[in-house]
Amino acid sequence: MKAVSIKEPGGPEVLEWTEVPDPSPAAGEVVVDVVAGALNRADVMQRMGLYPVPAGASPYPGLEVSGRISAVGTGVTGWKVGDEVCALLTGGGYAQKVAVPAGQLLTVPQGIGLVEAAGLPEAVATVWSNIVMTAGLKEGETFLVHGGTGGVGTAAIQIAKAIGARVVTTVGSPEKAERARELGADLAIDHRTQDFTEHGPYDVILDVVGGSYLAGNVRSLAADGRLVVIGLQDGLEGRLNLADMVFKRLSVHGTTLRTRSAAQKAAIVAEVQEKVWPLIENGTVKLVVDRTVPMAEAAEAHRLMDTGRHIGKILLVND
Repeated sequence: MKAVSIKEPGGPEVLEWTEVPDPSPAAGEVVVDVVAGALNRADVMQRMGLYPVPAGASPYPGLEVSGRISAVGTGVTGWKVGDEVCALLTGGGYAQKVAVPAGQLLTVPQGIGLVEAAGLPEAVATVWSNIVMTAGLKEGETFLVHGGTGGVGTAAIQIAKAIGARVVTTVGSPEKAERARELGADLAIDHRTQDFTEHGPYDVILDVVGGSYLAGNVRSLAADGRLVVIGLQDGLEGRLNLADMVFKRLSVHGTTLRTRSAAQKAAIVAEVQEKVWPLIENGTVKLVVDRTVPMAEAAEAHRLMDTGRHIGKILLVND
């Protein structure tokens, strides 16, 4: 089969479409013939050498795919060859085939095409596991997500709105602000000209930026507020006011989906299938796709993501 390998840490040009060995399913796994995959910011970080591959994971980037099961390992029940699925991965999605633990498989939601389904697992599982399972966002609370027009942001706006929260987001242009409001954001803040801390307090913040945002996030949390940091685009360090933490009884969580155990991921996937898939099937939560790019041209897709001009997901499609 072919897959996208990373020749060395660097820019999009280090991605290479090359022949690699076919995967085979271990016990409890299936092999999926990949119809499509999707870009995530973690793929860019991995390409740059800033996101180490977990032990035992595929060295190829790609954290979500859709496709058809072509082989089933021992001990797998409930799935068979030919089933159309989408899947949350630990890696390896930029390929023609990938081995996946059966617990990380999802059905393709009714009304969603097989190609488009590739853009769902990572973003939706990231949002649900962090704002609901970790932060406990509730109806009537105020929720802030930074980067509201990325893959995670577009999902977060809609899921938080479905929960009944007041939704605020930061964006980088008037066009993106308008799109965020169309998705359900009550307030879209242009971070280039406005200070998000002036529009709080927030009960829950989902931060894909990190770095210098830490102090402002903590300062703008309400009493008993919860901050979940899932991205490091703005750097690895930030200042933290412990007085704010103590006197407002705040919680700060740093999480990543990729390094969780297979059992933890299976629990998240099961809850997503039960709680979020119905929202997608009834149209409450819509997948936002910026464009599709051939899998063999993953470098071009990365160049687009590096510009930050996309809205929603960028999909990679196999022939």
